[in-house]
Amino acid sequence: MTDFSCVITAGGENGGSEGPDALRASVASVLGQSLRGSEAVVVLAARADGPTRTAARALADRSPDRVRLIHPDPAARTTGALRNAGLDAATGRYVLVLTPGERLRRHACRNLWQAGERSRADLVAGRWSRTTEEGGKEQEPPWQGELYARSRTVARFADAPQLVVRDALVTGFCLRREAARRHGLRYEEDLAHGEILFGPLAAAAVGRITLVRRLIVTGRAVPDRARDLAALVEAHRRVAATLDAHGLPALREERERAFVRDHLVPLARSFPRLPAARRTRAAATAARVLTAPVPSELPPLERVAATLLARGDAEGVLTAAYALSRPATVCAPVTAGEDGRMEWDERCPVDVTELGHQYRQFGGARLMNRLTRCTAEEGRLLLEGRLVLPPHLAPDAPCTATLEFRARGGARAVAFPVDDVRHDGNGVTWGARADVSRLLRPLGVRDTAWDARLIVEAGGVRSVSDLFGPQDLVEGTAVRFAARPRLGQLAGDTWEPYITLKDHLALRLTARRRPARTTRRLVRYATHFRPARKAKLLARALRKRLDRYRSRGFKATTYNTWLTRLPMRRGSVVFESHMGRCYGDSPRALHEEIRRQGLKLRATWSYDTSPAGFPDDARLVRRWSWRYLWALARAEFWVDNQGFPQHLRKPARTTYLQTWHGSAYKRMGFDETRVRLQNAPQRERLQQAVHRFDHFLVRSEHDVATLARAYRLPEDRLLRTGYPRNDAVVAERTRTETEGRLPRPPLAGALGIDDHKKVVLYAPTFRGGPAAGGKQARRRLLLDVREFAERFGDTYTLLVRAHYLEAARLPLCPPGTVIDVSRHHDVSELLALADVLVTDYSSIMFDFALLDRPVLLYAPDLDTYAAERGSYFDLREKAPGPVTETQEELFGQLAELKKSDIRHASHRAAFAAEFGAYDRGDAARQVVAAVFSPQGASRTTDHHDRGAGR
Repeated sequence: MTDFSCVITAGGENGGSEGPDALRASVASVLGQSLRGSEAVVVLAARADGPTRTAARALADRSPDRVRLIHPDPAARTTGALRNAGLDAATGRYVLVLTPGERLRRHACRNLWQAGERSRADLVAGRWSRTTEEGGKEQEPPWQGELYARSRTVARFADAPQLVVRDALVTGFCLRREAARRHGLRYEEDLAHGEILFGPLAAAAVGRITLVRRLIVTGRAVPDRARDLAALVEAHRRVAATLDAHGLPALREERERAFVRDHLVPLARSFPRLPAARRTRAAATAARVLTAPVPSELPPLERVAATLLARGDAEGVLTAAYALSRPATVCAPVTAGEDGRMEWDERCPVDVTELGHQYRQFGGARLMNRLTRCTAEEGRLLLEGRLVLPPHLAPDAPCTATLEFRARGGARAVAFPVDDVRHDGNGVTWGARADVSRLLRPLGVRDTAWDARLIVEAGGVRSVSDLFGPQDLVEGTAVRFAARPRLGQLAGDTWEPYITLKDHLALRLTARRRPARTTRRLVRYATHFRPARKAKLLARALRKRLDRYRSRGFKATTYNTWLTRLPMRRGSVVFESHMGRCYGDSPRALHEEIRRQGLKLRATWSYDTSPAGFPDDARLVRRWSWRYLWALARAEFWVDNQGFPQHLRKPARTTYLQTWHGSAYKRMGFDETRVRLQNAPQRERLQQAVHRFDHFLVRSEHDVATLARAYRLPEDRLLRTGYPRNDAVVAERTRTETEGRLPRPPLAGALGIDDHKKVVLYAPTFRGGPAAGGKQARRRLLLDVREFAERFGDTYTLLVRAHYLEAARLPLCPPGTVIDVSRHHDVSELLALADVLVTDYSSIMFDFALLDRPVLLYAPDLDTYAAERGSYFDLREKAPGPVTETQEELFGQLAELKKSDIRHASHRAAFAAEFGAYDRGDAARQVVAAVFSPQGASRTTDHHDRGAGR
């Protein structure tokens, strides 16, 4: 008996990617297993074609001890029947089934076998990946990340519900052969895609199930949903019936939602790539087999797509497909229902209010422009289409239109008049005839693709939209026009319209006549024969060398070796706030205090991406540029609140003032578990970076006991002055106590906030690392800002301030209810404007408490966060306001804000006294006197011989 039998079918009526190449790939992956006791059981159908039969026999003859060829009963024609024959013929302790084309990873059988032997489980499952429809790349289903987050064993399948809610067990799992026979597990022979049903049946029948994190199978083909929709729906229904039979209605409902997302929504998304006949057939099949109601918990656009599919509306599904890939585009004539909610259209009254289309305006809204005709007429390009224009977006003035072709990647554009423009109740129908042969004159090099767009103007307001259409709108039609490139006919001779991969119309310059084709072949030969290839390799090597000279590693080495030897420039100060992302915080307060006092210091500010918003009277340098390194090397003072690059050594005569960016609730520095788990060189680099600090600002003894201790800072480097950024906060509190809240700060007018509305500032903490490439990671907020706008939009304006390393993804809300202020440079101005603060664990609560205004803490994952990150105190015990764990609790506290404010006034005062004891409103003046005055500078401790990077 072998350890592993891998059943592979070939020639079934409803099989997957059949063919000899797919069969060879699957068998080769079995033979390449590191577990030598694995065999391939090839079940060859009687109806298999000649090449497949030849390939199967050759594989069996080549490895007779590990490949067995099974000839089942000729009546076994379906894939399910062939798989059952393979299960009967298997001799291994474990059995696994592969569809031709699926490939086992090298250690797949060993990983499954070891997990099964260790856990004594009857079913062992692992991850699998499939080939995507775009480019054929391998990709795992996104829901596998949660299911296989860790290896584990469950007593029953309901303990890992994603096994049956999703199609997790279509491949990548094995069964103990004895258990399969004991439970009589068989594939349904009358069911195409029977693997969808077999996996849940097996999981429900066996006892223990082990999940392994390893990737087991690759190369699974994505099902042709347009062709196999009926079979997919039938398999899904039988799985749902199995869940009902086990008394799991909640899992059935969850599976109904998952089926829509995993099969119906991808089917709808594929409509622009399908021919019109296939779209019609798929919609008709959907209308016949989709009888269950569409789950109401789905997002609006997914609900629209599923509803239109169930109704068999092929054109409606095509429109929904465009909307799914462009949710910010108005793709349908949304209408207002009786209750004021927005509906998709009159034929599909699905609630789409949360898309926010009702708040868009003509000119600012992206409108779907459906191309309905593309043909040639009298030597000109004839285009007709319809622009969606819901009644609430329609302008009062008459519309005029212009058709424009713009060179891709360039600035050149050619416009054509649109004479036929007709506005009906919910759209604009238009038609244009463009003489592209005469008027569209490309250069012929690097401008061979031109994208089309329509510009509609009404009352001085313009709306620009691309022309969208399905792939078959142009394919198969002989729509071609003579082209006249400026470089002559050798560069190209024909214009061809086509639909891009993003579904919009474009023109491309092609070569159809012999001179142009010959020229292109010569150009290709000249750029691909051996000397040209060598030249390309040389140019690539040169670019690589230049990239190395521009790399941060080379710059850091050059800086530490040579630039730090430059003489210091007296009076020069380099300021940086949050790694160059903003002009704010304490470095800004110190810069402005220096300017107020008229000190003769030359300020240099670093910026990360854009200098917009930084002071005009300072020298601006981009972070990590050579000018930045030059400024750091020659500066007398470094001032920042986060940390200059760790790899850069501080020159011996430079004074480094670290203002820091907030008091600590979560553990920092060497108190962090993450840092404790680092190796010795990593911890040493952190220690060297921190040792560069000559002065470190603290605002209370809490900072001394936490931050100073966590970063191992000696007492003589601490300045007990408070944070200069909080001088403005203290001044605002004094002003409001003497003059009242009105008038509000100028920022309120700049943001368009009404005087009768109170302002809530929502500022959550940092919860992850930055995105790749240094870009800000876009994250979904824990707070549902749309629901906030619906419930409190009449009385409150919500300001959303994401962490500077993150960017918030905000839905469209009614004007004046939700404003993203994440890019505002100075948070102190936002604190002065806010009436209420909502946060979780951000250090902003320590600053806002100085204003003696209400603080609401929304911390749904408080216990988990505190356990994983660690904390310095019990937030529930010392919080400056109520700690809420659900959104309803938060909204309840906000609804009764006055009562909550009275109850927590004493807690807030104690909180401010404990954590902001040194914030008295004169921190900037004290720091400038201590550090930048001649007397203060002379007291700087000389500890540079042990600085970072030496």
